[in-house]
Amino acid sequence: MTTFVARPTSRQNANAARAATALSFWRLLVLAGFFGCFLLLIIARLTTLALFEGSRAYGATTSSYVPVRGDITDRNGVPLARTIRAYAIWVKPSALLGDRQKLAQDLATIFPDTPQEEFYAKLTAKESGYLRKRALPEQVRQVHNLGEVAIEFPREDERLYPQHDLAAHVLGYVAPGGTGALGMERVMDSKLRDPKLRGEPVELSIDVRVQAALEQELARGMKSTAAKGAAGVILDVKTGEVLAMASLPSFNPNFPNFADERTLEADLALGKTPIDYQVNTVTNRVFELGSTFKPLTVAAALDAGTVRNLAIRYDATAPIEISGFKIRDTHPAGRWLNTPEALVHSSNIVTARIADNLGREKMEAMLRTLEFDKRPRIELAERSRPLWPKSWGRVTNMTVGFGHGMSVTPLHLATGYAAMVNGGIFRPATLFKVPEGKKVPGKRVFAAATSARMRQLLRMIVVDGTGKKADANGYRVGGKTGSAEKPGVGGYARNLVVSTFAAAFPMDNPRYIIIAMLDEPKGTAESGFQRTAGWTAAPVVNKTVMRIGPQLGIIPDTHRDVDVSELMPLLWSPKGGN
Repeated sequence: MTTFVARPTSRQNANAARAATALSFWRLLVLAGFFGCFLLLIIARLTTLALFEGSRAYGATTSSYVPVRGDITDRNGVPLARTIRAYAIWVKPSALLGDRQKLAQDLATIFPDTPQEEFYAKLTAKESGYLRKRALPEQVRQVHNLGEVAIEFPREDERLYPQHDLAAHVLGYVAPGGTGALGMERVMDSKLRDPKLRGEPVELSIDVRVQAALEQELARGMKSTAAKGAAGVILDVKTGEVLAMASLPSFNPNFPNFADERTLEADLALGKTPIDYQVNTVTNRVFELGSTFKPLTVAAALDAGTVRNLAIRYDATAPIEISGFKIRDTHPAGRWLNTPEALVHSSNIVTARIADNLGREKMEAMLRTLEFDKRPRIELAERSRPLWPKSWGRVTNMTVGFGHGMSVTPLHLATGYAAMVNGGIFRPATLFKVPEGKKVPGKRVFAAATSARMRQLLRMIVVDGTGKKADANGYRVGGKTGSAEKPGVGGYARNLVVSTFAAAFPMDNPRYIIIAMLDEPKGTAESGFQRTAGWTAAPVVNKTVMRIGPQLGIIPDTHRDVDVSELMPLLWSPKGGN
């Protein structure tokens, strides 16, 4: 019996094919939808990580990261202080797997500044803690390669001072609690930590190029004269902006850990510095600045009219004896001197006579107008009060005239000289950058004519007097030396001096004041075995001006100078004083 099987028709074949195609399509569609959802989940997760987790784990590498503390820059945008995400090394001793003694040895090899015993103590402690508060990426890699799972590498905010100890006293540092402890870090603490403001850097008036030159030349001068310390400041005479402020010895604000006097030698070996190194000598210590006061006395006398004719001579043939005191010259001229000669040869006797004629009231008024009776006006909190005379009699008035009997900071002297040469206007110093073209208000201290005359006299002191070694070729430097014996128990210590040179340049159109001071310089071969300012502080000014002049846009010109032709006939003795 034959069996017949029905064959599908062509129409049935077509329907089956369409059904299979449709089934495949829907399967693919479902699969694509599944992968699409999976992809969207991945994208969403990556976005979340980038926006939130990334800012915590890799803050410094994402554009959304806002530092916990704002940056500080110099006037040209060069970073002076900034916050970065740094590495720390953390250990959980209870989870350690390897040999602790061997691990301590390996860590001491990676960090040779830390004893092996200290690492071992941390590895065997009961509590978790830091192995290193801060570590370089290369050091982190080496520790990671030790393969110990109980060691972690958290990222934490760190205040970094990329210029190291440059302008340390201006910047200060941040204490472990995260607050500013010194300098501008302290002054601007709330602003630097304000979330609304910390995204924009704070511009200071400091110029790192000028700052570096001043610090280096002061350090050289300090070393060559075996001085105890040094200080200096460079000031814009028109705005009061501080372009550089240096105090030596200094410290590195990246490592604000100070030596203990009990273990000083060991601490110094570890890079720690004595705590008194953080004192800013420019603003927070006072000195009798000696003969640098003499031009201020002469300027006050010119203004008051007690000195009208510069050719009039004063008796300098013998010391002045008054009230049991003797006022004498370091290098007596033994003759009568006029006012230009008194400044050029730095005569205490003649300056005392000029101060006596000026009188206490006018002398005191001038110094008060220059704010020599107050803490120096600047943003820093570290400012010392001057030592103002308790009783101001005739003798005091005469000695203050040549810089004895009153102690002020080097910054007082800088702002006073700025007023004396800039046309007579006093302006307080500032560490904030002044916008270009902005006029800074001030108060008149000296007449414009007096200021013009003082520019001539200061230039003569450098050309023909005690300040010759400050004469930077082509920069028309003017200024005055000051070599004051330091007061001590029972009187003045004749073997200890503070040597200062107060200068301005270029004197035909003064732009900058520069003060250089050396504390207790010794007579060495490099200083001609002299301790006085003409041999010690004046060369520092010379070298500094030669370096910073071109940086500040002042091109040396040997064909220009202050016209002192009318005063030159008044000088006839080549000998100088202090």
